[in-house]
Amino acid sequence: MFGLPFDALGMDEAVSMLRDAVACQRACFLSTPNLNFVIAAQADEAFRNSVLHSDLSVADGMPLVWVARLLRIPMPERVAGSGLFERLRESAGRPIAVYFFGAPDGVAERACDRLNEVASGLHCAGCDSPGFGSVEEMSGDERIARINASGAEFVIVSLGARKGQAWIERNRASLRAPLVSHLGAVVNFVAGTVSRAPLWMQRTGLEWLWRVKEEPGLWRRYGSDAMAFAKLLLAQTLPYAIQLRLRSPTRAQLAGARVTARASAGGVEIELGGAWSADNAAPLRTALAHAALASASVSINLGQITHLDSAVVALIALLRAHCVCQGLAYLAEPVSSVARQVFGYCGAGYVLRPSPSAIGVAPC
Repeated sequence: MFGLPFDALGMDEAVSMLRDAVACQRACFLSTPNLNFVIAAQADEAFRNSVLHSDLSVADGMPLVWVARLLRIPMPERVAGSGLFERLRESAGRPIAVYFFGAPDGVAERACDRLNEVASGLHCAGCDSPGFGSVEEMSGDERIARINASGAEFVIVSLGARKGQAWIERNRASLRAPLVSHLGAVVNFVAGTVSRAPLWMQRTGLEWLWRVKEEPGLWRRYGSDAMAFAKLLLAQTLPYAIQLRLRSPTRAQLAGARVTARASAGGVEIELGGAWSADNAAPLRTALAHAALASASVSINLGQITHLDSAVVALIALLRAHCVCQGLAYLAEPVSSVARQVFGYCGAGYVLRPSPSAIGVAPC
């Protein structure tokens, strides 16, 4: 949705995945896109890429859940970052060691002390308030070494969404903690400097009103985001919702979908044809995963596509993001008019553009 990938899962599944990542010491970069993420990602490619590079991306905002339902995406519920934190805090089993990175002076320390006052599923192993410098200034070897030496298993970053995601992108490979996420409000909630909205406001999409009451300066951001979101609804969501209701593929059309993948001197060549949706995407997912594992340039032919939905768009977006991250060439051509239209409705027109390396530009 709106150019960002989302994992369509509920709170219980997300909590289970995070605990499993800790148990297996498997790296997991959690992103929690909300309305502000969506709007910021429209013009900030690096910020958008940080979500595409995440291992888990959940919808932290009721407007996103409502849009998902309008687009027939099986998004069971809102999975807020603060809600995930509380569920982990309430869960049984060995406590997960948390490290708070960011927030104003004194807030992280207070959050750390308050978290450790009562035994729970989380305990604070350390904290650091790096101030208001650049991402580079906050990424020194000594600072990363302190985080690693603390034994942290979950690094919670609070630097503002864009800077926080950028800090994670820069340092995630150096962090020993399996879990890392930018959960800006969590540190304030735990420290008690900001109170969270009542449950009924969270569930009805009115938490923003409570946040404005707690932090009046937020009203400007919320107002600007609401206007931009309304434009996206008119330009992308509503036309796509109408198309989904008028042009649903038949079972026979879905059964006739085809995908071929072959290795060539230039890398991996993938060709899709027919009608694709979440219902028949399993072979496509396998083919794209094999292409990613090949660590080779990718050429994908979308010229014979007669139908696709947002689940298929997301899979191809993730493949392109992998190529960009690895500095591999990626090229999507030809592209059918149907495919081009749906990519546009999903805010993912960028997926049809070549990767930087395909046009002679060095990767970041």
